[in-house]
Amino acid sequence: METKEIEKKEKNSKNTGIIDRMFAVGAHYGYSKSRRHPSVKPYIFGTKNWVEIIDLEKTNDLLTSAKEFAKQLGAEGKTVLFVGSKNEAKEAIQQGADSINMPHVTGRWIGGTITNFSEIKKRIGKMDELSSKKDKGELAQKYTKKEQVMLDREINNLKENFFGIKDMTEIPGALFIIDTKAEAIAMKEAKAKGIPTIGLLNSDSNLNEVDYPIVANDANQASIKFFIDEIITSFKEGIKN
Repeated sequence: METKEIEKKEKNSKNTGIIDRMFAVGAHYGYSKSRRHPSVKPYIFGTKNWVEIIDLEKTNDLLTSAKEFAKQLGAEGKTVLFVGSKNEAKEAIQQGADSINMPHVTGRWIGGTITNFSEIKKRIGKMDELSSKKDKGELAQKYTKKEQVMLDREINNLKENFFGIKDMTEIPGALFIIDTKAEAIAMKEAKAKGIPTIGLLNSDSNLNEVDYPIVANDANQASIKFFIDEIITSFKEGIKN
């Protein structure tokens, strides 16, 4: 299917505005047919240069459902944990989550972050305690330089793993995940605890595993940021109402 044909179809949609914006950020690019998960087949519009093209009209339908759910979460004052460890997603995830004071994970998902949250809280407590003592100069007074170096490493490791969720006092009301296939452990833990998920996923992922899937390009910074911004805007609308 040629790109011009795809553009023509998208422009004839009643949702031209938002679909044009999705098209502009490359949200329509999937992967090769050989990588496609069977569940995504209905959302594939055609192929261009061996790359499958996602039907953005259908993506918009999925996005609308996800936005409605995000708005509901905002209205109910729920905590949403933003998850995205791939390099293309980290900055947008952190900035987006911070803009609404929500927790985020942009590094490796630590097993038990949800399913063993009581233990995770202990690790966060230790991070806070050591960081506080360091800031007050207590570590320098009590430990040798060699011991301080070891403690600094421990503090840095704790911050790398837990800083984004340091203010999360209980398990979240929902997860918003970029690339659900890459974040399979987070998905598994959310399912185990009955926590609903919103997921941006490309053609290689199983959309049936996600409560509110959004089939679109999850490997491009502009596309990722677009969908994060859409979900955050809806969440904010829920807070206002």
